[in-house]
Amino acid sequence: MNTNKNSLINFQEIKGDLFANALPHESLAHCISKDIRMGAGIALQFVKKYGGVQELKAQRKNVGEVAYLKRDDRYIFYLITKEIVYDCPEKGDFICSLHCLRGLCEQLGVSVICMPRIGTGLDKLPLDFVHASVKEIFKGSDIVIKMYYI
Repeated sequence: MNTNKNSLINFQEIKGDLFANALPHESLAHCISKDIRMGAGIALQFVKKYGGVQELKAQRKNVGEVAYLKRDDRYIFYLITKEIVYDCPEKGDFICSLHCLRGLCEQLGVSVICMPRIGTGLDKLPLDFVHASVKEIFKGSDIVIKMYYI
C-alpha cells in the first residue's frame, strides 16, 4: 500500500464474499434509497443479517447523506444515494454520500471500510466512475477501502 498522503488512497479490490471475508472489527458500507426499502440485491442480505430498518428510518437522512448502525465491533453504513428504490442514483448524489461517509468515518474513528461494488449492479453507475470517485474522496485519509466482488 502506498503511504504517501498526497497519492491514491489505500484501496483494494478483492474477489470474495463481503460477509464471509470482512473481519469482525471492519466496518461495512453499501448504497440504499431514502425510502429504506431494501428488498433486493445485497441490500436484502444486509437487512437479513443486521436488521435495524426502524433505526435507520428514525435517523431521517436525506439523499447524499449516510445512515448507520452499530453492531458489535463494527459500523454498518448506508449511503443514501437516491430517493426511491426503483430510481438510479445521480452521480452528484453518489459523490455527496461518499463525502459524508468519509466524514463519519473520521468522526467515529473507523479505519477500514468493506463494501461491495457500490453504485454498480442495480444502480447502474459505471465501475470506473465508482472506483475514481472512491479513490478521489478518500485520498489523503488513513482509511482503508476494501471493495469486494464475486
